Amino acid sequence: MSYKEEMKELRQEINSLDDAMLDTFGKRMELSKKVAVIKRNYNMAVQDIDRENEIVKRAVQNCNPELKSETALLMRNILALSCEYQNRLLFSGDAPMLPASGTPVTENIICAHQGVRGAWSEQASVSLFPDAELKTVSHFEDVFTAVKNGDVHYGVVPIENSETGAIGETYDLLRKYGCYIVGRTWISIRQNLVGTTDAEISDIREVLSHPEGLKQCSRYLQNHPWEQTACRNTAVAAQKVAEENDKKKAAISSVFAAELYGLKVLAPDIMDSASNRTSFVVIAKQPEYDETSDLISVTFSTQHRSGALCETLMAFIADNLNLMRIESRPAASGKYRFFVEIQGNINDSKVLSALRHAAACSEYFEVLGCYSCSNSEGSV
Repeated sequence: MSYKEEMKELRQEINSLDDAMLDTFGKRMELSKKVAVIKRNYNMAVQDIDRENEIVKRAVQNCNPELKSETALLMRNILALSCEYQNRLLFSGDAPMLPASGTPVTENIICAHQGVRGAWSEQASVSLFPDAELKTVSHFEDVFTAVKNGDVHYGVVPIENSETGAIGETYDLLRKYGCYIVGRTWISIRQNLVGTTDAEISDIREVLSHPEGLKQCSRYLQNHPWEQTACRNTAVAAQKVAEENDKKKAAISSVFAAELYGLKVLAPDIMDSASNRTSFVVIAKQPEYDETSDLISVTFSTQHRSGALCETLMAFIADNLNLMRIESRPAASGKYRFFVEIQGNINDSKVLSALRHAAACSEYFEVLGCYSCSNSEGSV
């Protein structure tokens, strides 16, 4: 017998076993469905950890000793699928996952951003709302309070840098103030060392910038024994250097900020990466979305146990949805809050189904917005 014939026979046997497994799996899920009805009627929790551990233990005891780890993994996955299926049956109500869309403001827009003139947030705001009245505030939290209080229509805040990752404060504030994400854009970031007009690099003893700006230029700074001072943003750093007019101090900022405050560029493009970009989101008091919106942001927390996150994410995997990113932030009692960005539209039945399933597997679940990312990319 040739190896091809032998492989063909083995694959036919595998196909037969797979068919039998699928039949058995279908029967098991039918029993899970009946169990779900009993749990609903008697207000019982979907998951029973003790029962799950008992099932896995029994399977491992009765399996081929060489396949103990594989058997345990198989049963854990089957149990997770069973829980997900029961949750789908029990939590498939018609309650909306996101409030109805508000009407976007198109005239006399007032938009808040953090920082003084020349900040990267200003460039993002101009890119998103070229005709808007811009309101500058001192802190990221001030942007959220201005939006929440109705002082402005929109706020623009950074949420992610291509080199240094997520900006955790923004994620925390989204959850704290209950604002919605209604838009997003990317801005190319070109960081420069800037100083007074009479300064040279040899004069510098201290460099000021936003902590993210310092991180983005860490390789350059490693080669210089300068004191590093954090500021609210890069434009504030440039403004401070200009006001103090001390040639021993320099800032990391944009060329635009340097020109705005009468500084000169001592070293251009000092970023660790030439492709350095920052993503900014637009926040509003109410969601804004339509059929063209193609991104969804959600936040959720899970039980503090092994496999809890996997069970929630399995809802998206089952419906073949693309997760663009996932971030975690510390929460109370040693737990974590997760932020996930999903490709899709909230009105898509498949997406809505996946969101409901994920919500059913979570302790807390909230949709932060359905929106689109601007294709235009600005730079300063």
